[in-house]
Amino acid sequence: MDNTPIIHVYFMPGMAASSKIFENISLPKNQFQIHLLEWISPSENESLTSYASRLAAHIKHENIVLLGVSFGGVIVQELSKIIKLKKLIIVSSVKSKNELPKRMKFARNTKIYKLAPTKLAGNIEKLSKYAFGKQVNKRIELYKKYLSVNDERYLNWAIENMVCWNQVEPQSKLVHIHGDADTVFPIKNIQNCTVIKGGTHVMILNKYRWFNKHLPYIILKD
Repeated sequence: MDNTPIIHVYFMPGMAASSKIFENISLPKNQFQIHLLEWISPSENESLTSYASRLAAHIKHENIVLLGVSFGGVIVQELSKIIKLKKLIIVSSVKSKNELPKRMKFARNTKIYKLAPTKLAGNIEKLSKYAFGKQVNKRIELYKKYLSVNDERYLNWAIENMVCWNQVEPQSKLVHIHGDADTVFPIKNIQNCTVIKGGTHVMILNKYRWFNKHLPYIILKD
């Protein structure tokens, strides 16, 4: 009889997304148990450290695996500073402020991010066009399904904390999975990652077979 303990894997979605983005992710049930985290409402002017501390209350196990997508990747890195992990994995994200694209660095320096049209949160077509660029018309239906958080305070907070994230040095032993066709965080700015050929910023949705095949090995590898 196999007495190997189950490994608890917590998934954090990207900015404004729900945990539905992980609906096609599957791990062997005899080895892993999946737990889905959701965004909680930030307090006014709340720091990432404070936010991560409150979110940590939703984690009920020890020595877990944390996987975060995009801004969720930033959040799990902050969580890893306050809870003990077995493994930290980020997908379609960045490991430090140095990996942010030039447009986000410009937005940080000029504070132009404060002009983001978050009041249009109820109009997913306009918000998606602002947030995700020229290919949006092909993806509107995806965003309607998976972008579930349209609270103005949350969006203002999330955009500011993504653009103004202060981490300088990448954390050790972090696993970074990135697509070479990511237009939000272009691969040219990313160091030391596992590259998925043809992977876009939403590859957790359309490259899920790759994740289902490789995540067990990535998690178990020392």
